[in-house]
Amino acid sequence: MSTAPVIRSDVPGSFAWGVFHERHPELVRRVLDALPYGPVQRAGVERLLEESTTGVLEPLAADAPDAEQWREWGAGLWGRPWGEAPFLWAESYFYRRLLDATGYFRPGAWQGVDPFAPFKAAELAGAAVDAELTALGGLDGLPEGQRAEALLRSALWGNRADLSFQLTAGAAGSSGSELVADDSALFWGTLERAEGGRVCVVADNAGRELLPDLVLIDHLLARGLATRVVVQVKPQPYYVSDATMADVLAAVQRLRGATGAAAAAVGRRLWRAMDHGTLVVRAHPFLCAPLPFHDLPADLREEFTGAELTILKGDLNYRRLVGDQQWSPTTPFPAAGGFRSPVAALRTLKSDVVVGLDAATVDRLDRTGTPWRTNGRHAVVQVGPGESRAGTGGSDTNHVKKL
Repeated sequence: MSTAPVIRSDVPGSFAWGVFHERHPELVRRVLDALPYGPVQRAGVERLLEESTTGVLEPLAADAPDAEQWREWGAGLWGRPWGEAPFLWAESYFYRRLLDATGYFRPGAWQGVDPFAPFKAAELAGAAVDAELTALGGLDGLPEGQRAEALLRSALWGNRADLSFQLTAGAAGSSGSELVADDSALFWGTLERAEGGRVCVVADNAGRELLPDLVLIDHLLARGLATRVVVQVKPQPYYVSDATMADVLAAVQRLRGATGAAAAAVGRRLWRAMDHGTLVVRAHPFLCAPLPFHDLPADLREEFTGAELTILKGDLNYRRLVGDQQWSPTTPFPAAGGFRSPVAALRTLKSDVVVGLDAATVDRLDRTGTPWRTNGRHAVVQVGPGESRAGTGGSDTNHVKKL
């Protein structure tokens, strides 16, 4: 199969162009309003915004802790306009540079301060979360199959809580929804055939998305569909609302402190599961890399080897799985994507990339004349087999990967 062109952000009017020229300026405004950064940090953030829209890619300072790694990742890109870099690469680098500008990695008062923490905390404390946790009690009386499906759907559509998406989605992100590819039966069948075992979850967003993810994980453990769940989160703040270990702890505490008995019980079970090692949280540096999952390093690849199922949440993980490229949406969902386990993608569509749809569905959606790939109203549950243990990953200097 031929390789599709890599998506870049140098096409005015495209979704990727809008991220850099519309979403990022709004993000910068909100970051600078949310915390009392000083003149040095504010000037650094403003310079980054200008550079990323009108300037060229500059490497990290030599004393940055990951400067050498980023120089390697950006070989052939330094000195070129941001828009000429692959969109996935450039977007990841923007968030790495934003942390640098706010002092996250530098010795001083701002070291280790999550610039997105005020957004995450406000969302987690909101009344909408109270209502959602209270509603969880209403699922207890459902038949087992219906309850399981409700929890899966909740985790899937929780992906619309992505804070970066909310910056520009407005009302478009909260109206009607449609599941355009549904491998739910295969999802549950894969777990039921395994009769317990290790399940891996690559998390996406914190707050209102992470809560239903944790509730689903509790269901897998409580029903014996998994004997151990390993959750991979980001080792540092990333993409506005991506979950870190601090966000996991905040979400579990939110569940434990819920007024509803069902949600509080879930929180207590999750806490015990972490105590006993049946729920493990890990944070690998590659999860903040600007590369697709085909380039998984050996140690992280081994983490997924032998899992009964690896669940990838959200839009960014989907882009990294299939390749952030201009695939035809009828291109088959990948059979490997770098993982040595069956892979399930639970993803709300919020960027251009999508594969695995049937031609009739694509034709119907195209005829609506709406930006169905990016407006957050459509979602997929897709499952594919993992590659054999003998399979290999490997890098491509053009950052172009085949399915």
